[in-house]
Amino acid sequence: MNFLRSIIPFNEVSLKDLFTFEKRFSNVTMALLTLGLLALFIAGAAIYFIEGHHSYNVYKQHPWGLIIGMYVFFVVSSTGLCIMSSLGHVFGIKEFEIIGKRAILGAIVTICSGFVVIALEIGHPIRMVIYNVLTPNFTSAIWWMGTLYGLYLCFIIMEFIFLMRDDHKWSKFFGLGGLLVGIAAHSNLGAVFGFLIARPIANGVFFPIYFILSAMITGSYLLFLMYGFRYKMDFPEEVKVMLTKLAKILGLLLAILMFFEIWRMFTTIYGGMPDKAEAAWHILTGPNFLIGEVLLGMVIPFIVILASKGKNIKGMVWASVTGMIGIFFMRYDLVHDTQLMPLNPLKLREYSVAPEFIEYFPSFSEIGIAIGGIGVCFVMYYFAEKLFNLDHDKKQH
Repeated sequence: MNFLRSIIPFNEVSLKDLFTFEKRFSNVTMALLTLGLLALFIAGAAIYFIEGHHSYNVYKQHPWGLIIGMYVFFVVSSTGLCIMSSLGHVFGIKEFEIIGKRAILGAIVTICSGFVVIALEIGHPIRMVIYNVLTPNFTSAIWWMGTLYGLYLCFIIMEFIFLMRDDHKWSKFFGLGGLLVGIAAHSNLGAVFGFLIARPIANGVFFPIYFILSAMITGSYLLFLMYGFRYKMDFPEEVKVMLTKLAKILGLLLAILMFFEIWRMFTTIYGGMPDKAEAAWHILTGPNFLIGEVLLGMVIPFIVILASKGKNIKGMVWASVTGMIGIFFMRYDLVHDTQLMPLNPLKLREYSVAPEFIEYFPSFSEIGIAIGGIGVCFVMYYFAEKLFNLDHDKKQH
C-alpha cells in the first residue's frame, strides 16, 4: 500500500467509506440509477456468455450494431475530456487549470468503459491484442485505431499520475503526448467510417474532422455534468468563471457543428446519387436525427448559451443532459445510417438483397451491455472520486 502511495497519492478510505455517501435526494437517485444500469449490464453480458453472438441482432447485411455505437460514444467522451483538460495544464489557460485531474480521470474511466463494452463484441479480445502485436496490418484503419487508443490510454494514465503528484513538468509532457495521440486516434476512428468505399453515405473526408469537433462538444457537456454533480449546483466563484468561459467555447463549437451538418447534408443530397441521396433523405426525415441529434444534441444547449450569453450555468448543466442524449443518438445513427443501404449486388455477387433500407433493432443483450455500460462507467468514476482528491489546489500553481 505504501509503495502504491509513493507512485500515486490517494485517500486513506475504508471499505465502509467507499460505500457510504451523503443521504441526499440527488445522491440516492444517482445510486439507484447506477445500480439499475449495472444490473442491466450484468444481465446483457450473462445472456451473451450463454448464447454467444447469437444473442445479438446483428447479421450479415448489418454487422455493426448498438455495441459498436456505444463504444464510439465512450471513446469520443474520453478524447473530448482529454482535449478540454489540455486547455489548462498543457496550454496554460489559467481558468481551465482547475479541471485537470477530474477531466483526465474522466477520460481514463470513459475509455476503459468503452473497452469493456467492445470486448463483448469482439469475441476474443485477448487474442485480438496478441495478434495486433504479432501480425500488424499497417493499411488497416481498425488496426491503427486499436494501437493508437492503447497508446493513448498509457499516456493519460501517466498524465494523471503526475498530476496527482503535482509534477507539472511531466504531467504537461504526458498531457501533450496524450493530446496528440488522442487526436490521431480519434481522427483515425473517423477514418474507419470515412474509408468505407462501399458505403457512399459515409465515404469522404468529413468524419475525421467531425469526430474531433464532436469530441470537444462531448467533453464540454461532461464537464458541466461532472461539476454540476460535484457541487450540487452551488458552484464556487472560480468554477463559475471556468464554466462560463466553457459555455462560450461550447457555443462556438456547436455553431461550427451545425454549419458542418448543414453542408454535409447538402453535399450528400446534391446530384441525386442513388446510394447517397436516398439514404440522406431517409436520415433527414427520421426522428433520431431531427429530435435526437439536432434538437437535443445541438439546438437546446445552443439556445441556452445564446439566451444567457453563457452565464446560466445551472441551465447549462441540464442542457448538457439533453446534449449527451443527443450525442448518444449521433453515435448510434452514425453506425446504423452507414449500413442503411444494402451493398450493390451488381458489385458484390455475394449479396443478393432487395434494394430496400436495411432494418435493425438491438436485442436485449445488446441494449443491456451498451446502455448498462454507462453504469459501469458511473461505478468506476464513483470509486475513483472516493480514492483520489480531484479538486484543484490553489497552491499548485
